[in-house]
Amino acid sequence: TMKPVIYAANVAEDDLMDEGASNEHAQALRKKAEEEKAKFVLVSARMEEELVELDGEERQEYLDGFGIQQTGLQSLIKVAYEMLGLRTYFTSGEKETRAWTIVAGMTAPEAAGVIHTDFTKGFIRAETVGYEDFVTSGSQLAAKEKGLLRSEGKDYVVNEG
Repeated sequence: TMKPVIYAANVAEDDLMDEGASNEHAQALRKKAEEEKAKFVLVSARMEEELVELDGEERQEYLDGFGIQQTGLQSLIKVAYEMLGLRTYFTSGEKETRAWTIVAGMTAPEAAGVIHTDFTKGFIRAETVGYEDFVTSGSQLAAKEKGLLRSEGKDYVVNEG
């Protein structure tokens, strides 16, 4: 059986503005990916290098200047996660927020076991709020006050974010 493939084309920053349409090599690789029913991602290593030096606001301005929403590296990670059937969920406390990688379809106790195996056995329920709701609310308490915090049991399938 053929393993899933991701083709990544390293292109100049300007090639990102038209999604590689003006780059004959990127187009040839895109065509090959389509023929093989593989995934295709454009990446500009130069852009990634420059973005590392910028803070959040400057990064967004830089990306906006090229008319793109996410970097090639972010796109590559997203496609790889999808192909591997992986998801990310977050835990957040007063001191820190952490991201955890889980397999798609895991229930709450299974996902809790990724943090520590004892959490699987002792799982009762989880208080959850979606990522966007959490960010928009600003805190878990604010999300709770808006009625966005949910109590989920052992059968809850953990979603992305």
